[in-house]
Amino acid sequence: MALRILSLNAWGGKLHAPLIPYLVEVNADILCLQEVVRSPETRSEWLLYRDRDAELPQRANLFDEICAALPDHDGYFCPTSRGELSDGDRMVHSEFGLATFVRKSFPVIGQALDFVHGEFSPDGWGEHPRARNAHCLRLFNYEHGFSITIAQMHGLRTTNGKGDTPERQAQADALVQLIGRIWPGNERLVVCGDFNVLPESATFAALGSLGLSDLVTGRGHTDTRTSHYGKSGRYADYMLATPDVDVISFDVVEQPEVSDHRALLLDLR
Repeated sequence: MALRILSLNAWGGKLHAPLIPYLVEVNADILCLQEVVRSPETRSEWLLYRDRDAELPQRANLFDEICAALPDHDGYFCPTSRGELSDGDRMVHSEFGLATFVRKSFPVIGQALDFVHGEFSPDGWGEHPRARNAHCLRLFNYEHGFSITIAQMHGLRTTNGKGDTPERQAQADALVQLIGRIWPGNERLVVCGDFNVLPESATFAALGSLGLSDLVTGRGHTDTRTSHYGKSGRYADYMLATPDVDVISFDVVEQPEVSDHRALLLDLR
């Protein structure tokens, strides 16, 4: 039986109606999700994020809803910050970050979580470029008798595009160091997420030092965004694997559209 890994920027659950059924139906063993929201102070379904002239609906307790939809998985919420979202004329504290879901039949035998840019912000979303973290898990597959390390990251966003910067180089180096805490170096390794960089980024040279190569560009995919994204520069999401990962199939999912990012779906053994 294949091991299935999904990576997706959930866009704060803006497309909640198709998102939750898709996460159930795709039947992934490991789900690596970026831009996930948790707001324990409210039972409201929707909150509103405002940043200058931008407004974005956020599903108030997206993490809890995914937990309820995936009862056979353990969920790990990894916030980068706590700020305020609008609930009508009331402001509500909300946390924002990564979420990783692991099917309970795969024990977690190693884990590392840390910031790859900045640090946790408890009193607001923080200044741009905002803090970013990464989550690395080592799992065991009982059925086939092997362990595998999986890491995800949401790369920092800057106001001047996706080109390389000293901050992005430092972020890549920090990700490599984080992976090195858990990955023994002699087993399967998969790294994924919304990196917010272009395919020629030095990020991939840093990850290449671990033997990783990108499946998105390596298999000819040229677009990881959906019709809900109207800008140029259609690369953002990547999934990399070491040569010992036996890829059964890999897809940059065009349909259904559950975010402004496409899901990345890997079946391996």
